Amino acid sequence: MAGGTVRATPEQDELRAAVRKLLERTEGGAAWGPLTGQIGVAGLAVPEEYGGAGGGARDVYVVMEELGRALSPVPFLGSSVLAAGALLTSGDRGACGRLLPALADGRSVGTLAWAEQGSWEPEAIRAEAVRKARGGWRISGVKDHVLDGGGESGTQLLLVAARSEGGVTLFEVPVGGAGVQREALVTMDQTRCQARWLFADAEARPVGADGDGERVLRHVRDLSCAALAAEQTGAAGRCLELTVQHVLQRVQFGRPIGSFQAVKHRLADAYVLVESARSAALGAARAADEDPAALPRLAAVAASVCAEAYAVVAGEMIQLHGGIGITWEHDAHRYFKRAHGAGQLFGSAAVHRARLAADIGLPLQGTDAVGEVGDVDTADAAV
Repeated sequence: MAGGTVRATPEQDELRAAVRKLLERTEGGAAWGPLTGQIGVAGLAVPEEYGGAGGGARDVYVVMEELGRALSPVPFLGSSVLAAGALLTSGDRGACGRLLPALADGRSVGTLAWAEQGSWEPEAIRAEAVRKARGGWRISGVKDHVLDGGGESGTQLLLVAARSEGGVTLFEVPVGGAGVQREALVTMDQTRCQARWLFADAEARPVGADGDGERVLRHVRDLSCAALAAEQTGAAGRCLELTVQHVLQRVQFGRPIGSFQAVKHRLADAYVLVESARSAALGAARAADEDPAALPRLAAVAASVCAEAYAVVAGEMIQLHGGIGITWEHDAHRYFKRAHGAGQLFGSAAVHRARLAADIGLPLQGTDAVGEVGDVDTADAAV
């Protein structure tokens, strides 16, 4: 890994312990209030001038790894990484001063409406932003697979990427405004809320410079891939942990199945995958903090490596639990669904390998430049 070993600070160790303890005693979305109010996770990467802790991507890594381990449904990725990251990257100090303090202390949950028709690429954006003669902007279009706050509070801050005459631009759109409609998606992974947002001549307010949205989205995608890789690493590690516990307890032919050489080999392979994923995710987090020029490349590596590692380890978890499959009393299927849903979020592993190949000037054959998106809704699940 470029730049040497990434070691956690004592503060990050304390952060990990606090987040894990809270998640162990608080179920589901109810953890969001204590996480933001008691620990302050929502403002970790927000500068102090906007009410945050002034931390960085490695602090986000710690939280995301623990959230993945617990399969927590809290809106940290959508609000604290996507929405806050988009505001900061835009360079719009007015919007940051107005919107970030509420995001940083958890009073507001934000999201970024970005993907269209199965693509996270800025070039695929067709939502249209038009400046009206009497002043102001209006947006029309549809955004799919938007990470949603869920729960009773839902999303309070909605940032939308749309195409204006100057190019792709970021806008703030009132959640309850005229011409704005939200449709909840029934996803395969029920631990991550998603929604479809429809805009019909909806009022909008630009964030950042007109036409600067493509730069913002590319950087936010890299930050989000790094954060998601941490989540995938934490979840894969938990899958391995639960599987080791099971094979040491499950007895066949008078001995624990974990004592059989074939099982040991499979667990060893899973361990290598988890540790490789951890190295890739930490490398991307370090680049986000210290080497921005390397972030696109290392984020693509992490997105590819961690997605595939998690999918394999989650599958091994099911198989080494005796093909447990969809058994509601056990979490194996939930980890498996999260693995495959997260593996398409912000683009598939193949898409990120194509990004990496393009970055180093190597053509990669047989890949889809657009790729699949996020999770699947009920129509996709039927295919």
